[in-house]
Amino acid sequence: MSTTALYNDQGGAEAAVEAGLETTPTSSSGNAGAAFGLFSADFKKNEDLKEMLESNKESLKLEAMKRVVGLIAKGKNASELFPAVVKNVASKNIELKKLVYVYLVRYAEEQQDLALLSISTFQRALKEPNQFIRASALRVLSSIRVPIIVPIMMLAIKEAAADMSPYVRKTSAHAIQKLYSLDPDQKEQLIEVIEKLLKDKSTLVAGSVVVAFEEVCPDRIDLIHKNYRKLCNLLVDVEEWGQVVIISMLTRYARTQFTSPWKEGASFDENTEKAFYASDSEEKSTQAEAEAYVMDPDHRLLLRNTKPLLQSRNTAVVMSVAQLYWHLAPRHEVNLVTKSLVRLLRSHREVQYIVLQNIATMSIQRKGMFEPYMKSFYVRSTDATHIKTLKLEILTNLANEANISTILREFQTYVKSQDKAFAAATIQAIGRCATNISEVTDTCLNGLVLLLSNRDETVVAESVVVIKKLLQTQPSQHSEIIKHMAKLFDNITVSMARASILWLMGEYCDRVPKIAPDVLRKMAKSFTAEEDIVKLQTVNLAAKLYLTNSKQTKLLTQYILNLGKYDQSYDIRDRTRFIRQLIVPNEKSGALNKYARRILLAPKPAPVLESAFKDRDRYQLGTLSHSLNSKASGYQELSDWPAVAPDQSVRNVEVVEPVPEWAPSVGKTKKPKSDDKFYSDNEEEKAEEESESSEGSGSSSSSSSSGESSSESEEQSSEESDKTSSDSGKSSSGSGSSSGSQSQQKKKTKKAPQKKSKTAAASSDSDENGNGPVSKDGSSSGESLSEDEEDSDSDAPPPHHAQKKKSDGKPRPKVEVKSEVEVSLLDLVDFSPAPTKAPKGPVVSPSLLSDLEGLSLSTTSSTIQVPTPSFGLMKTYELLHHMTGKGLSAKYHFPRQPCLHQPGMVAVQVTLSNGSDRNLEEIHVGERSPASPNIHCFNTIERLEPEASVTVSMGIDFSDSTQAANFQLCTKEDGFSVSIQPAVGELLMPSSLSEQDFSREQGKLRGMNETVATVTMATANASSQALKQRVLSVANVGVVSSGQDVSHRFAGRTVSSGALVLVSLELKESSGALLTINTEKSVMASMLLRDLKQALAVA
Repeated sequence: MSTTALYNDQGGAEAAVEAGLETTPTSSSGNAGAAFGLFSADFKKNEDLKEMLESNKESLKLEAMKRVVGLIAKGKNASELFPAVVKNVASKNIELKKLVYVYLVRYAEEQQDLALLSISTFQRALKEPNQFIRASALRVLSSIRVPIIVPIMMLAIKEAAADMSPYVRKTSAHAIQKLYSLDPDQKEQLIEVIEKLLKDKSTLVAGSVVVAFEEVCPDRIDLIHKNYRKLCNLLVDVEEWGQVVIISMLTRYARTQFTSPWKEGASFDENTEKAFYASDSEEKSTQAEAEAYVMDPDHRLLLRNTKPLLQSRNTAVVMSVAQLYWHLAPRHEVNLVTKSLVRLLRSHREVQYIVLQNIATMSIQRKGMFEPYMKSFYVRSTDATHIKTLKLEILTNLANEANISTILREFQTYVKSQDKAFAAATIQAIGRCATNISEVTDTCLNGLVLLLSNRDETVVAESVVVIKKLLQTQPSQHSEIIKHMAKLFDNITVSMARASILWLMGEYCDRVPKIAPDVLRKMAKSFTAEEDIVKLQTVNLAAKLYLTNSKQTKLLTQYILNLGKYDQSYDIRDRTRFIRQLIVPNEKSGALNKYARRILLAPKPAPVLESAFKDRDRYQLGTLSHSLNSKASGYQELSDWPAVAPDQSVRNVEVVEPVPEWAPSVGKTKKPKSDDKFYSDNEEEKAEEESESSEGSGSSSSSSSSGESSSESEEQSSEESDKTSSDSGKSSSGSGSSSGSQSQQKKKTKKAPQKKSKTAAASSDSDENGNGPVSKDGSSSGESLSEDEEDSDSDAPPPHHAQKKKSDGKPRPKVEVKSEVEVSLLDLVDFSPAPTKAPKGPVVSPSLLSDLEGLSLSTTSSTIQVPTPSFGLMKTYELLHHMTGKGLSAKYHFPRQPCLHQPGMVAVQVTLSNGSDRNLEEIHVGERSPASPNIHCFNTIERLEPEASVTVSMGIDFSDSTQAANFQLCTKEDGFSVSIQPAVGELLMPSSLSEQDFSREQGKLRGMNETVATVTMATANASSQALKQRVLSVANVGVVSSGQDVSHRFAGRTVSSGALVLVSLELKESSGALLTINTEKSVMASMLLRDLKQALAVA
């Protein structure tokens, strides 16, 4: 029995469903062509489904609807089943009704007439008790694109917006967009619904209503005012799709409502914190500076509530938060997004492409953001070409003097890639590095010249093009390279490369007067077989040589012009006619011939090699327009920051008491508000809330900002309790005068919150144990707080804790325990202040650390060659003048000894002198610049008497860079900004190598790792002893023993990375020498070469 016969009756259909049979083409239909078998099968299948949908059994209908929805999911057309499906819309089976609505949402727009017949059923379904049926009915109703039912749709949307179910309200927000696109005249009524839904507190509705807002009325910012804080607080709990939409909308909103945090001197967070915690006198002095910019508390609320979303698993959410911080956050806070963006690079290549595009744009303006993660942008062999190119772009943007040697080493590997497009892009990147960083221009040129002998034509051609651009910057120094390229001309076949060489010959024909005519002769032979671009440059070369060297090239030029006159390309024929009239004087040419030399030989500006992402920051990050680099449809530009912030009270939801009434209420409400500590034991949240309160964010007091006010009042109460505790402590001990005790109270009061927000977890125990009971029990527990503080102050704190205390740069309470005079060996690893008393002697004795450093060479003399005795005088540099330092003067020198604190640090000895008539107390290293190298500070000098001096030791990790170490040298009352700038030779340490080892290592460091120059030496430096002294005075290197008198070799390693630096000097006749430096650190090589040339030239 055939399958078709089975379905002829209802019972057969049911049996077929239970048996799981599918319709197949019958073998008996021989008259049907084989080509139509598929269509007949679909026809039969749909007929079977119609019969099942029209049956009286719910199970058959449900099975049929599942199969229909399965067809839709596979992308097959099931529209002809619409009449059979729509009949079941009134079914009482909930599961069946859901499937019917899924089908109707898909096909209601196509089958509008049939859908209209069931519109009464949809309206009845809007009253169903099941929320999913109500939402589905509204979804179907809004999918019927017929203008006649607009009033019905509007009524349904208004009812659904007031529905008890958030799911139905969410669906009504989706329907708003559909109705607006059908009839834009309904905008005013829809805005009323949007305004109502924006007040909804459900996280399910928030994202959808913001999408409707962006679609219908994105310019109605006034609708967001009252809901701004609520949206910020709900953001973490909204679904991921909604988070992306809300963040995008709030970014645009913030750019219209807040002032720019990027103003000059906008290091406002630090300034306001100091003003909050400092003494009264300091607070007054910095008040004017703090008033320059105070971040709006609502601005801070947005930044704080979006920060946790950087940990989201959804890449779109992370990208949205990153663009928000880029466009809204202060400069120093944008670095928060760096690690999250780098994390996204582990995702699929589609995600990588978008993220890398945004990072490329960011890295142009902020190199420091991604420099620590430079290795994440190294190219992998499995990366696609477009991913490789973007990573290459970012590495080029991040290149600077410190890391260029590492990046060039990477590029050397990339040039050998089998991906020719990527290899060509790498050569262009090397060219960009050479133009941006002048120290490596020569190194890059040498490397590119070596690539000219590569077997791959693509690499050679790209190298020629890049060399041509580089030579335009300084052609006078590189005539040898032009000659070398002329020799390779016959072997190069790529037309662009040949044209570039011809252009160079013509432009700088005066520098190669013998070679250029010969190149023109060769081109005359092969002129007819060349590409058009090569022919054009040949004509240009002939014209320029005719003007500069007409005796040799006059006949050649005429021959080439005659060839060009009859060329097939009209471009070449036109160029030939123009050149002939320009350079060959005749009656017709007139006055134009006089200006031929000025036209053809005019100096041309050097090309600027820029990033392709330079101008993309005009588009908002993360948008389609930014990715395409052109304005896409629907793109909304970010507005500029307002000069004056609009009234922030528009975001207040309820009437609140004014801020000044806080102060008298602190003491009264101390007990009930202490309970809030339970909700704010997270140290990061406390730190953020404290910084917010220090910025004057007390004005926000709506429901969304209640957390802030509670935390601020908690800080106020803790401060008052601290004062109480210090009072009780002072009275019980009975020490000091009243004025002295008051100053001590102020200092401790200002320090307490600072400990709470800035110290690590190791020191937070005493703070929490102390502050907890203070706010509840008052003065009785205040004594325990003061005891805890004194204990923690007298004990030696951990290193990071002590450094933060030093960097405060504020008056601190005296440490009472000073019984020890001797310094133990343990002080070498303990960073705590070393109490050094000098009540009678004029000079404070140096620490044991500096004494041990003076002896360190004796233990390492077997491996490090000590400079000759004649080189005993160290160069001393001024760190702080006594006039600037109010009596305190400081000088420093590099002792060229290993640093005991850390092997990778450079040892620096600082001599401090007191030129005033009073004692200087608590001399220490204060604040350090965030970008400054890592510094190991010397121990605090408790007191330095008049006319006394002391030498202390420091360690600085310069990371093989001459970047200055900027920090503050502080006394008890003042702080002075100072800077230690190392010479490049002080970043080295001697290395012991034999002559054979030197030659072997030098052979490994060729090509881009070699820097060569010819130097002119003074007559006094001709002797071997004088020459070595000159070299050792510049660089801390070791002498490599050699049996030759004309060859001198020196070896060293960089202190930080241990990279080998080899210096060789080959003496020539007439006071000349060939100086060669081999090292991976190209920038250091260039700087060292410059210093050595200067030293050898001076007698």
